[in-house]
Amino acid sequence: MSFGAGPEMSSGAEGGFAVVDNQHMNTSSNVDPAELAKFSDLAHRWWDKDSEFRPLHQINPLRLDWIASLCPLADAAALDVGCGGGILADAMARRGAQVLGIDLATKALRVAQLHALEAQTPNVTYREVSAEALAKEQPGQYDVVTCMEMLEHVPDPAAIVRACRTLVKPGGWVFFSTINRNAKSFLFAIVGAEYVLGMLPKGTHSYDRLIRPSELARYCRDSGLELRHTRGMEYNPLTRRYWLSADTSVNYMFATQRPSELG
Repeated sequence: MSFGAGPEMSSGAEGGFAVVDNQHMNTSSNVDPAELAKFSDLAHRWWDKDSEFRPLHQINPLRLDWIASLCPLADAAALDVGCGGGILADAMARRGAQVLGIDLATKALRVAQLHALEAQTPNVTYREVSAEALAKEQPGQYDVVTCMEMLEHVPDPAAIVRACRTLVKPGGWVFFSTINRNAKSFLFAIVGAEYVLGMLPKGTHSYDRLIRPSELARYCRDSGLELRHTRGMEYNPLTRRYWLSADTSVNYMFATQRPSELG
């Protein structure tokens, strides 16, 4: 969910821990500078479970278990697009995947790296590079690609979907999560979460950038990804509990697959 920019960072970390590699700096135009600044300003709070990122920490076990139920993570080559501070990337690595997290937020990547070093998370690395640039460099290299809570923050989400399709191996899985665009999602995800409950900073989401499931399904279909499963995510503000359901009217996830090559 993070996009940002800043000075280059490198690390000499060894032993399978996180390294930020900025040898291939990105000049992608598929980024909103306001979004970059928004999440970079909060980067230092990424792993504070009582901060603005509390919802991500709470939903992470749900989305991780759903991904793992469809695509075994042990020894899988996994890519997390828009990894931010590394909450999902770190968790996939702890499930046995060899993980690369990419983002355009230098500050968030620094936080992700430091957390992995402190927590001694093995088999996770980070790079400041766009999905489109990496797709040109490493086509068909990943068993699983995740792009969670990111598409609604970029000018051209269809381009991200195409890049994810290019990056995944034939037969591999690509997972997306985003927010539906309708009156209910405006009330729940923007008015409720940002202005009433204060779960997220005001202005986190722009209604006109939210994505209907039919639109995301079209992006996937046009890129050559086949939609296999959908799940909704619901929240009870009284119990502060999240759960997965069939209701995709607000938050939802897609599990898609690149068709296997014939012959």
